[in-house]
Amino acid sequence: MFIYIKKTAKIFKLQLKFIINLINNKLPIRIRFLQKGRGMEYERYHYQIQYVNFDIKKDDKVLDIGSGGHPFPLATHLADFYEGETTHRTEKLIKDDRPFISCTVESTPFTDKEFDFVYCSHVLEHLDDPAKACEELMRIGKRGYIETPAKSSDIMFNFTKIPNHHRWHTQILGQTLIFIEWKDSERRNLGTDYFYEQFHSNWKNPFQELMDNNRDLFVSMLLWEEKFDYIIINKNGEIIQTNKK
Repeated sequence: MFIYIKKTAKIFKLQLKFIINLINNKLPIRIRFLQKGRGMEYERYHYQIQYVNFDIKKDDKVLDIGSGGHPFPLATHLADFYEGETTHRTEKLIKDDRPFISCTVESTPFTDKEFDFVYCSHVLEHLDDPAKACEELMRIGKRGYIETPAKSSDIMFNFTKIPNHHRWHTQILGQTLIFIEWKDSERRNLGTDYFYEQFHSNWKNPFQELMDNNRDLFVSMLLWEEKFDYIIINKNGEIIQTNKK
């Protein structure tokens, strides 16, 4: 009887292993068996600190402009223009005990170099005039951090299907932030939201791990001091604005 149970258990174990291998190797979702995934990602600070040393001091005055529903945890002041839902933020705008200012990035009420650090994450790609916004960031901040999505990110997540969402994709070379306007032919539904769903899945999967381990390839991260260069290229390949000498 004992030998029979042992053989049955062994057969069950082999069958279970076969099923797991089938899931991992044959099915498109490739769920990692019983490993919990991240689920919906809201804040970005958790991965930014893997790549960026913000070097913010205790008494620094820090502005998060475009603070949205998940403000920069090191910010002392918050600013945003949209108080309702937008195509890039469906959660409620956060207003806590920190001073909150309603303004655009292109035009703020702050004095020159008022802030020791200005944080601007996933905002500039939406603007009609990113050059004006860049100039304003350098005017009000002594140093700061800019993050914008790379082209690969918008393609993988099929954000190209959303009307009036991102006007620009970006790249960083040295201390130069390059904005490239999306072509009309690129603004289309790519036919699948698979990668978006897998990235935000409650189950751990290879695409989620790829993004978590290589986030710097999907966003442009610029830590700047005093100033940075920018180049704005329209959809026809023309440089329409730059501060680069």
